[in-house]
Amino acid sequence: MSLASPVVLAPMAGVTNVAFRTLCRELELAREGTVSGLYVCEMVTARALVERHPVTMHMTTFGPDESPRSLQLYTVDPDTTYDAARMIATEGLADHIDMNFGCPVPKVTRRGGGAALPYKRRLFGRIVAAAVRACEGTDIPVTVKFRIGIDDEHRTHLDAGRIAESEGAAAVALHARTAAQRYSGAADWDQIAALKQHVRTIPVLGNGDIFDADDALEMMRRTGCDGVVIGRGCLGRPWLFAELSAVFNGRPVATPPNLGEVADIIRRHGALLTEHFGEDKGMRDIRKHVAWYLHGFPAGAELRRALALVKTLDELDALVGALDPDVPFGPQAAGPRGRQGSSASVSLPDGWLADPDDPRVPVGADVMHSGG
Repeated sequence: MSLASPVVLAPMAGVTNVAFRTLCRELELAREGTVSGLYVCEMVTARALVERHPVTMHMTTFGPDESPRSLQLYTVDPDTTYDAARMIATEGLADHIDMNFGCPVPKVTRRGGGAALPYKRRLFGRIVAAAVRACEGTDIPVTVKFRIGIDDEHRTHLDAGRIAESEGAAAVALHARTAAQRYSGAADWDQIAALKQHVRTIPVLGNGDIFDADDALEMMRRTGCDGVVIGRGCLGRPWLFAELSAVFNGRPVATPPNLGEVADIIRRHGALLTEHFGEDKGMRDIRKHVAWYLHGFPAGAELRRALALVKTLDELDALVGALDPDVPFGPQAAGPRGRQGSSASVSLPDGWLADPDDPRVPVGADVMHSGG
């Protein structure tokens, strides 16, 4: 699988469903005449996929012309991993599998999943190996995403990169924060550079604090990484991928949309969400996106309150029609969106740090439904 530009949309729970991915791809196609990056589906749990949980199966929806189709798995068990990856391969559910070992959410780490799991080196290796083995004989690459580690005293990214490489992963991606940082503070790009020096035979992608095209170019210049993974930087800015496509292919970046164009994007996003979820759930889902879209724009408290309670597409259309269409996208509309919070100690299972070579599967770590 090759990409025309080294840009990946990071899977984000409740965000990167087929509606959002379609919108990003449409905007890139309209502005750049091509779709050149990789747009990854929301994370789904391997166990729920194997059990064909209805919500999970709905989350794996791809657009009719979406290619390549990329699916991220959350998993803690080599056997379940193999079954899920084999199901994806034999049933043609996706063209690429990414594996999530970066989630810092307490309900995940306290059971040994997400960003806690790479500390268990043998278990981590067996999980990656299981996914790769399940895809043997196919064109489906397996990639692995992880964080620097649990905290500054328990860094795992260099070992994780080496193990993933040795077990046959096609690429690795590093979110340059620890689990303790969650989404706070600054990403440590120096650790991406260190991983790139440590992993020599497969691509290394960098993730963290990329909010515009210049950030992406600077990360690659400073770290030597092979590509970038965009998470919170695209919230309320789905046109960011068009900008990245332009800079990576040597073209000038288009002027960011004014508020009238943003209103049209909101309308389109609402329509796509309604198509995927139905109007009721689609409108409940668009509310958080509207707050991100209007970040830094003048809208007024009353209009913002009404948009936060929008219930129908007609109502959404009328409300965004009240925005001043001529307001340009300025510096006040740039910068980070989404969760940031503060650092905190990481919840872990009792005795988790005692033996990094313990290969036992953590009990109950895969019982949550997808998207956690």
